[in-house]
Amino acid sequence: MKSASKFEKTAARCWNLLNEGKPFTPIFVFGAMVVFHIEGLLSGDFVPFLLSFLMTLPLFIIYFHYDFPLFLRNYLWVPVVAYLFIWETPSISLLLWGVGLYFFFTVFFWGTLYYHLRIGTSWLNFTRFWKLVLKNSDSTSGNAQEQLPKVILLLSVWNGIYLSLVGEEVFSLFQYFIFYACIFLFTFILHHFLFDWKPVPYDSFTSNIDPRNDALSERVIVLVIDGMRKERFYEANTPFLDRLREEGTEYMNMETVYPARTVVCFSSMFTGTYPFEHGMKSNMVWKLGLRVESIFDSLRKVGKNGRMLGIAHLVDSFGKDVDTVTAVMHKDLADRNIINKAKQIMKEKDPDLFVVQLIGTDQIGHSRGVLYEEYIEKIQEADTLLEEFVSELIRDGKMENTTLIVCADHGQADGIGGHGHLDEGERYVPFFMTGPHIQKGKKIEEKHSLVSLAPTIAYLMGAPYPDHSRGLVLTEALTEAGDQHG
Repeated sequence: MKSASKFEKTAARCWNLLNEGKPFTPIFVFGAMVVFHIEGLLSGDFVPFLLSFLMTLPLFIIYFHYDFPLFLRNYLWVPVVAYLFIWETPSISLLLWGVGLYFFFTVFFWGTLYYHLRIGTSWLNFTRFWKLVLKNSDSTSGNAQEQLPKVILLLSVWNGIYLSLVGEEVFSLFQYFIFYACIFLFTFILHHFLFDWKPVPYDSFTSNIDPRNDALSERVIVLVIDGMRKERFYEANTPFLDRLREEGTEYMNMETVYPARTVVCFSSMFTGTYPFEHGMKSNMVWKLGLRVESIFDSLRKVGKNGRMLGIAHLVDSFGKDVDTVTAVMHKDLADRNIINKAKQIMKEKDPDLFVVQLIGTDQIGHSRGVLYEEYIEKIQEADTLLEEFVSELIRDGKMENTTLIVCADHGQADGIGGHGHLDEGERYVPFFMTGPHIQKGKKIEEKHSLVSLAPTIAYLMGAPYPDHSRGLVLTEALTEAGDQHG
């Protein structure tokens, strides 16, 4: 199984400049303006072009900082309408260029060429992907309902100032800055009073039970089916995972973190805390490495080793604790190859904690959508592969005192397998545990958070909690013997 190369790790970080919504908006608008005005720039209009960009910068900053998640994006059209009332009609040719370029990038470059080369989707993927772009609600550049009004206003304002500076229109800098101030006030009020659905973080560090001085489980294995939407999982035919659910304890309302992006979720799951502390606030990582301890750091303190098997993005958080897999492989081979490498790692490194990330379900959700049969088929494929993996562990004697945890890092909404803003289908994820110290056939209805994963692993393995762990140890799942701690 091929690992992610240094080039792939770098390319993944570069791609996030265009994949994540925040950096995409300014990059795309700047590129669209440069190409549209290339003749004027070559003729010597570089200075007014740069000055007009600097005068538009406050609006860029507002739209970089604020996401306008879910229904808030409907309000993005209010400043666009206000602009049309105050100033003359913007350049229709520029707006058509910007909108056309946006759909070319998302539908054909990303949704067709990129996914064909990366995971082998059909050259006709655009016939479905355009619908996913229009419905997408996440924090990526493929969220047309957020990106289009932002792009239209930024292009209109920048172009209006630019034409004024080159002498084609009357210009009032004061008028524009009043406009910016009104947009900022409008945006601040919206996000302060209406953006109220983010999960409430635990306000103190883990303290619902003292850490153990001795281990309950010799080994913990965490199987993460990336992007597995909960109700679609229940619809799928998954006999192995269903058996694990019934043999162990299932958490019926396990909540992911905000924003529900893979790097953010994994960072929270295995540090026990939130983005404001561990520093990973999107898949676009500006500074490598966590700002807090991870569960791998905790295990090292008691002489135990942990490994994570996942895609290149996870190296940005966990560094050398990750064995990478390349994400550039056919969608029908991805999870098979990951399981093969997982078997190899267990034989060669025999980790005390092993985290395995299956990516096939998430990939098909992003490229083909979650409401189609292909998505169900990937969940069912994961079920078969995980049964094969666990069966081999049993034959090798590695499951005798092992706790097995199966979960998703986030769900997925409709659209491009959208996840980020906690739309329907994203927020609550499958989560169940089984093992000799886990209660059998128990269903926990109380709401819990994925930040509880790290302290629960630490408790099971007799390690200290990570230094900023806030999650609750999942004591409801433990047998009576598990509650007797040293």
